[in-house]
Amino acid sequence: MKERAEYNCEATTIEGFLQQLAVKLVANGYWFYVTGIVPEGKDPQAIDRKLIRKYGVSVSKFTRCRRKRAGLANVQYLRHGRFFILIATHGRHDFFQEEKGRIKDVRETPIKFASYAISHRGGHAHVRIERETYRDLKGFLLDHATRRPTEWLERTFFELPFEPYAPVRRQLVTLWKRVNEARGVAQMEPLTLNCLRLRRRIVRPFETSVGESRSGLLGAGSPHAATELKRTVRHS
Repeated sequence: MKERAEYNCEATTIEGFLQQLAVKLVANGYWFYVTGIVPEGKDPQAIDRKLIRKYGVSVSKFTRCRRKRAGLANVQYLRHGRFFILIATHGRHDFFQEEKGRIKDVRETPIKFASYAISHRGGHAHVRIERETYRDLKGFLLDHATRRPTEWLERTFFELPFEPYAPVRRQLVTLWKRVNEARGVAQMEPLTLNCLRLRRRIVRPFETSVGESRSGLLGAGSPHAATELKRTVRHS
């Protein structure tokens, strides 16, 4: 099997790793995975080369199409920092024998990464805030709902470090409602919708420079964002 000259596998940001994993892989039938951590003292790039070569990961899109038609699986590899994932499609591949007993199905067991949970539901990739993190965040916000001024809470919501994929937006809208319910009981000023960031920024996963700031790209106060956010609120 001929290898490509270069295979990009090191995502330089959490957002880039998440986007590549959810949008490019899980959404396109890569469902069977194992995760791992590069041990301290080991060179991550050496591990990259070892696993990419072992599982024949670095092949062209034409080879992947040919393998799929022949009933063979394709495998991809992705790493951020010392966390890595090998993830495969349906089919025959040495990966399933070599990693037997460790492989999980993203449709049944979400991938946990950086306080997110990535799964596949209803025919789509599904990215949400991981359950325990969400519970902690809910407790924190409700604890401060009537103890902090409106501006502090709105800034806290706006600065939450979660990319607003649709399930994340629904989670944040639920938190926003709960905080406003508590403030309503206390006869305090409610938070406005504009404190919820709506628009997910599209990043280049393998570039060193992140580019524009997140807050500048999300456009929380734009008319388009407000309309879409109100739609999210109605259906949450």
